[in-house]
Amino acid sequence: MAMVANIGMMDSAYFVGRNEILSWINATLQVNLSRVEEACSGAVQCQMMDMTHPGVVPMHKVNFDAKTEYDMIQNYKVLQEVFNKLKIEKHIEVTKLVKGRPLDNLEFLQWLKRYCDSVNGGIMNENYNPVERRCKGGKERHPKGSTKASKSLQSNNLPHHSSGDAPGFNKISGPKQGKTCPTSGLVDCNSEIQALSGQVMDLKLSVDHLEKERDFYFAKLRDIEILCQSPELEHLPVSAAIKKILYAVDAKESALGEAQEIVLGSTTDDAVDDMGATE
Repeated sequence: MAMVANIGMMDSAYFVGRNEILSWINATLQVNLSRVEEACSGAVQCQMMDMTHPGVVPMHKVNFDAKTEYDMIQNYKVLQEVFNKLKIEKHIEVTKLVKGRPLDNLEFLQWLKRYCDSVNGGIMNENYNPVERRCKGGKERHPKGSTKASKSLQSNNLPHHSSGDAPGFNKISGPKQGKTCPTSGLVDCNSEIQALSGQVMDLKLSVDHLEKERDFYFAKLRDIEILCQSPELEHLPVSAAIKKILYAVDAKESALGEAQEIVLGSTTDDAVDDMGATE
């Protein structure tokens, strides 16, 4: 599995969109995540490995209600132990993931999907019961989490959450009381806010990805520049042609034609020299 573990950042796995990743997680584990950072606790990753390799993950150690970084780190320790057991050479950036940064969590989930698909061919295990497996873990029966991440991983109803991070719900004693409040306008506003927030998140992820792609290609170009500046290659016509392209200032006009002339000119000169030597 080392080949899958070490896939490069430009691999197609890292171009899988946020919505596709969320749909995959929600359908496979029967949860209701709306943002990738809600999986920052590591519980989702542990259960995905449990689904892919039944019996390998000690589910009783996985805390689906993890809300502190300490509890999340314990989940990632379980995940790392599973990786070691399966000889998966994948470094887990725990300190970044537990911060809930969208891009870091998205990239790790993209890698995880690629790994799971490589093992099971993208086919869901029909005999796997994700809700039952979570219950066997023993840490989801009495959810008390106050973060949105932990709430999204529960299969219970909202009234069980009483920590107060969902304003309005903790003060409603029953369905009848809730009906007396005019909430139609509020619901519409919340829906619009969620839609706009999703668009903003998509744009942010796109920008982050483009910046990584930019840095990737810039590093490649820098390597080529250093190679062309080496004493052994610096005076070769092909190096001059490459540097002609690298250092071109006008973005509207391509320097490819001039670079080709340099290479062709040197080839012609070499041919003439060869003919003179023959004569």
